[in-house]
Amino acid sequence: MLSPHKILFLFTLILGSLISISSSSWLGIWMGLEINLLSMIPLMNESNNPLTTEASIKYFIVQALASSVLLMTILTSQMMSEFTSSIMMESVLFTKMGAAPFHYWFPEVMDGLSWGSGLILMTWQKLAPMVILMYIPLINSFTLIIITASMMISGIFGINQTSLRKIMAFSSINHIGWMLSAILFNESLWLIYFLVYSLISSSILWTFNNSSMFQMKQFMGSSMNSPIKMLFSLNFLSLGGIPPFLGFFPKWLIIQTLTESGLYMTTLMMVILTLLPLYFYIRLSLSSLVLSTENINTFKSTKTQLASTLNITSILGLIFCTFIFNFQ
Repeated sequence: MLSPHKILFLFTLILGSLISISSSSWLGIWMGLEINLLSMIPLMNESNNPLTTEASIKYFIVQALASSVLLMTILTSQMMSEFTSSIMMESVLFTKMGAAPFHYWFPEVMDGLSWGSGLILMTWQKLAPMVILMYIPLINSFTLIIITASMMISGIFGINQTSLRKIMAFSSINHIGWMLSAILFNESLWLIYFLVYSLISSSILWTFNNSSMFQMKQFMGSSMNSPIKMLFSLNFLSLGGIPPFLGFFPKWLIIQTLTESGLYMTTLMMVILTLLPLYFYIRLSLSSLVLSTENINTFKSTKTQLASTLNITSILGLIFCTFIFNFQ
C-alpha cells in the first residue's frame, strides 16, 4: 500500500509529464520535465536503504544536467543553426530516456531501485521525452545512429548480466531503439508499441516484485508453481517479439512500415540486433524451466490468479489484436 506522500508525488509525477506533453512553449515543456524529476526522486527513495539513495542521487545529477543543457539550448536557439539546435535537443531527450550511447546511468540507477520504481523508470519516464521528440525536426541520420547504438549496446552488455534489474534495463534500452524507429517513420505506431511494451514489462516486474527476485539464481530456484512459471517464462519470449505472442505484434507493424518505405537494410539490421537480447530472454526462460535448485523464495499464493491473468493477457494478446485489425 502506497503511503499518502507517495500518492501525492505519483500524482505530481503524472502531472509533470502531462504538462510537458501538452505545453505549447519550450519553457512549459522544461517546467513539466522539472516537476516530473522532482516528483520521481521521493518515489525512488526508500527508508533505510542506501542503494535507493545512491540511485536517486545518480538519477538527479544526470537529469538535472540534461535539463540544464535543454534550458541553455532553448535560450540560445536563435543564435544557432536549426541543425545544431536539433542535435542538442535530441541529445538531451535521448539522455533523459536512457537511449545509447547516453545510457550510462540507466542500468546503474535501475540496479538500486525497487521493482515498482524501476517499472516507472522503464515506462512512464520515457513518455514525455518521446512525445517531445515528435515536436522537433528530427535529423534522420543522427536518430538512426542512436537506434543502432541502442539495439547493439543493449544486446552486447546484457548478455553477461546476472542481475535481473540490469537485464530489464538493457532490455528497455533495446526497446527504445524500436520505439524511436516508430517515431521516425510512423508516429502512430509508437503508441501501440509503448502500450504493449508497458503491459508486458508490468507483468514481468509485478511477478519479480511479489517473488522478491533480484538475481538470476533466484529466478532459477523460484518456488512458483509450474503453470505460473511457464506463463511467466513465456512472457520473456513475448518481450523478445517471438510470434505468436503479443510482443511480436508492434514489431511486425514497424517492420511492415519500414519495408513499405524501402528501408530494407535498416529493417534487416534491426531484426539481427534483436537476436542479441532474445538470447538472454531465452536463457532466462529455459534456465527457470529446466534447471532445478532449492527453493530460495516463496511466491505469494494469494496473487496467483492475478499473475495468471496478467501473464496470459500479455502472451496471447496478439490473437485479440489480429481480430481487431481484421474486422476494422
